[in-house]
Amino acid sequence: MVNQLVSVQWLEQHLSDDNIVLLDASSHFNTTSNIREAQHFDIKNTFSDTESAFPNTFPQPPQFEKECQALGIDAESHIIVYDDKGIFTSPHVWWMFKTMGHHNVSVLDGGLPEWIANNFPVTTIVEVKRTTGNFKAHLDESAIKSYAQVVQNITTSNYQLIDARSSGRFNGTDPEPRTHIQSGHIKNSLNLPYTEVLNNGKFKSKEELKLLFNNLNLADTPIIFSCGSGITACIILFALALISDRKCSVYDGSWTEWAEKQELFV
Repeated sequence: MVNQLVSVQWLEQHLSDDNIVLLDASSHFNTTSNIREAQHFDIKNTFSDTESAFPNTFPQPPQFEKECQALGIDAESHIIVYDDKGIFTSPHVWWMFKTMGHHNVSVLDGGLPEWIANNFPVTTIVEVKRTTGNFKAHLDESAIKSYAQVVQNITTSNYQLIDARSSGRFNGTDPEPRTHIQSGHIKNSLNLPYTEVLNNGKFKSKEELKLLFNNLNLADTPIIFSCGSGITACIILFALALISDRKCSVYDGSWTEWAEKQELFV
């Protein structure tokens, strides 16, 4: 099993390993300053269900499999995923691969900013024709929760819901970035803003992460992570995965879907 979180120093030493596949999950792919041989993992346009009414909806396995093969990803590939904000979209991609049954995937701690801060080389992206990979998708349906399941959980309390949005959005005192919906939170959910598990674009130490989660006084139940659209939920899910093997999932539609289906409009 590979390490879930790797340093830029580790990557610099292993960048030429035969099985390494480097994916840039940034929202906007910087073609002039990037890590050598990185490919863009386009969450919004390629690796999501673009016909969904909600952003960043998880794609169907055939689509995910086809697009991964086009990136030259094989069953034995060790995927390293990073983004240009340090830690933002990369844990979401890590979770997607885990959910699709590929466990040889790591997040680059600090991402591109940390790579550059250590004076490691960047390069202009050159299109390389790659051999089609043999990646196969095996969806773990339990890793994704639907609106109906979250509604049901309000009654059953089989899961603890944790929301990664800011405290202002969670408490309904700050507006949502999607201005047509109200802020607020799903009943019985807890709040752990994703910024709390990070320090200067890197994950906090395991000791600090343990303290954060211990302070939530969590019951001994599986956890559903939520946010605005499913991206930052994966940051705190990843943080928990660094210190625990507790069963976790993501509410794919998150607050955007919840607020719209509950008709919480401004």
